[in-house]
Amino acid sequence: MHTYHINEIFYSLQGEGFHTGQPAVFVRFAGCNLRCPFCDTDFSHSEPMTAQQIAERVFTYSTDPHTLIVLTGGEPSLQVDNQLIKALHAHHMAIAIETNGTRQIPDGIDWVTVSPKADDSVTTSTKADGSVTPLLLTRANEVKIVFTPQTLPLLDHWRSTIQADHYFLQPCSCANTDEVIAYILAHPYWRLSLQTHKYLHIR
Repeated sequence: MHTYHINEIFYSLQGEGFHTGQPAVFVRFAGCNLRCPFCDTDFSHSEPMTAQQIAERVFTYSTDPHTLIVLTGGEPSLQVDNQLIKALHAHHMAIAIETNGTRQIPDGIDWVTVSPKADDSVTTSTKADGSVTPLLLTRANEVKIVFTPQTLPLLDHWRSTIQADHYFLQPCSCANTDEVIAYILAHPYWRLSLQTHKYLHIR
């Protein structure tokens, strides 16, 4: 029976991006095809779970259609498939995915957040070994970029490359908020995303 490697499943408020403040069940997948220095996910352990087991765990927290299911990681697109999407849609809750955009995703996901990572090319992200993975997702509901010195030269390129309804810039680990605000004031097509869960001391 097919299993997925799950780091954790928990219930909280979405702290970032367009759905900030919305109750959400987070399904965090272990493993990623990139290694970002600011990643705050512990991949040292994971639990193998079937699609039905994941869905049952999610639904212990909520089956209310106002609750969002957020597939995150790591990089969820390494594992998410149609079988899991079908199981999670059992109670008509919307499914969101947060992805670096370097892999295709299955149909049926209701909200797509692409968060590209910096490299010296407009449409690529750097892997752990220094090689390059092309961006394959160029259409999303929102683009959410962690603002670092490495991403700064690429912001205009990503905005023109990825077609999205919303474009967010986010301080890196809450450390450079003033710099992000100044950039957005000078480039008003971006919006500010804060990691509100860190300010509120919730997950």
